[in-house]
Amino acid sequence: MGKFLGFFLLWRLLGNPFLAILVILIIIYLLDRRFVGIFPSLTKPFKRMGQISKLRSEISMSPSNVSAKHELARLLIERKHNAEALKLLESIETQSGDSAEFWDDLGTVYLRQGNIQKGEACILKALDINPRVKYGQPYLRLAEVHKHKDRAKAVDYVHRFQEIQSSSCEGYYLLGMMYKALDRKDDARAAFQESIDIYRSLPKYKKRQERKWAVLSMIKKLQ
Repeated sequence: MGKFLGFFLLWRLLGNPFLAILVILIIIYLLDRRFVGIFPSLTKPFKRMGQISKLRSEISMSPSNVSAKHELARLLIERKHNAEALKLLESIETQSGDSAEFWDDLGTVYLRQGNIQKGEACILKALDINPRVKYGQPYLRLAEVHKHKDRAKAVDYVHRFQEIQSSSCEGYYLLGMMYKALDRKDDARAAFQESIDIYRSLPKYKKRQERKWAVLSMIKKLQ
């Protein structure tokens, strides 16, 4: 009732129902960005483009800057510019052989380009260097690749991820999503519930960080 009253008051105040709806949506978005974080940031793509432009300039002035090339490749991967990212990563492979983050990024690009065997080998190399690289999420990336063709391997990768993320709302949410993709509905619901339970047990200062995943887990558990 209160929502309808608020909408009606905004309508009367602004004199336009569509403008009232727009204001309500803006308020919802701002509240989400402040307290939850489900909706994407509107400013992040612009910041990323600025970072990309800056890194390109740095590399043009210093072509041997390995860290700048790797960071640029990472940002290009986020934008799904895989061919350019691959070219950059391959150019720094000799200098980055001991970096787990490098091998995971290289493997991710190969996977996206359909080179499953090479991509999996690179990601496994990353995990061999550091089993906790990127909080274990490479395991889920590999599980995603195999979820239709080799479910046993997919489940094994999910279990390895679970060993890394045993007390994270995000970890159990991602685990639930993978179980859902594998059509293991009971396991998915249990993982979503575990995410919710972990959130409830967190101290107040940690809840803001994990709230997004707890809310998403609640939504997915009801579906």
